[in-house]
Amino acid sequence: MINKRIAVIGTPGKWSTEVLADHLEQRTGYRCVVDMAEVVLELKTGELRYQDTVLNALDGVIIKKISETYSPAADDRIRMLKTLEADGVRCFSSPGQVGRLINRLEGTATLASGGVALPATRVTESTAAALDAVQAFGKAILKPLYSTKARGMVVLEAADGIAINTQKLNEFKAAHGLFYLQKFVNLGGQDLGMVFLGGEYLCTYARVGDANAWNTTIHSGGKYQAFDASPELIELGRKAQSCFELSFTTVDIALTDEGPVVFEVSAFGGFSGAQKGCGIDAAEKLCDYVLSELEAAE
Repeated sequence: MINKRIAVIGTPGKWSTEVLADHLEQRTGYRCVVDMAEVVLELKTGELRYQDTVLNALDGVIIKKISETYSPAADDRIRMLKTLEADGVRCFSSPGQVGRLINRLEGTATLASGGVALPATRVTESTAAALDAVQAFGKAILKPLYSTKARGMVVLEAADGIAINTQKLNEFKAAHGLFYLQKFVNLGGQDLGMVFLGGEYLCTYARVGDANAWNTTIHSGGKYQAFDASPELIELGRKAQSCFELSFTTVDIALTDEGPVVFEVSAFGGFSGAQKGCGIDAAEKLCDYVLSELEAAE
């Protein structure tokens, strides 16, 4: 038994949160799942409390989930967790790095500046400029800055005409403000999740889409399968994740007619794809990694 007190920041009752807490409890005898909605930050002292637990007194925390949905409020939770890091508590991943990926624009802009291959992307507040982008792309995906699993995304086609697309854009702007448009790429019925632990490649799985959905997310009926990634493809994923310093992440990659492109790097990474697609218990491996990092730091 390892004498460490490590909390999981996540969603109580959710499988990915609880399985990580299970592994930690087996190794350390300590279990603490933290719901950020109930955390209190005392600004004068920098003390962060969850119920009767002072998080500043822990050996570390693993940030598995900051919120069920991404929103500006998730940024505020990240800022609260930064006080732990400032107080010397190891955070896996660092709140500062996670925060760069909560907002889709900041994450994509970082990848672009790092020379990572991406679908053509335009960002604007102008409806006229957004219409120009749809015309230039032929078909575009309009994405909220804060969302996961393709929620809130809208498909726009130049062939639908200016009137219909203007209406869709106006409705989107009323709900989300900024237009973030990416050129629609043909996924060929699947995209890939490439998993990295501590910056090292772990495995790749495919999400194979439902024939009735334009995206391949599990939320839309996709299924996990194993995928044998080439060294060149792994290098693309490695390059993308290296733009951020994350303890655990998944890089979303599409194989298009024009070559592979990266959609995004996950702020947290998922366990289901690695387990169901590759037969790897990523939660266990993350637990081992965290414990080894804490022991090495002593």
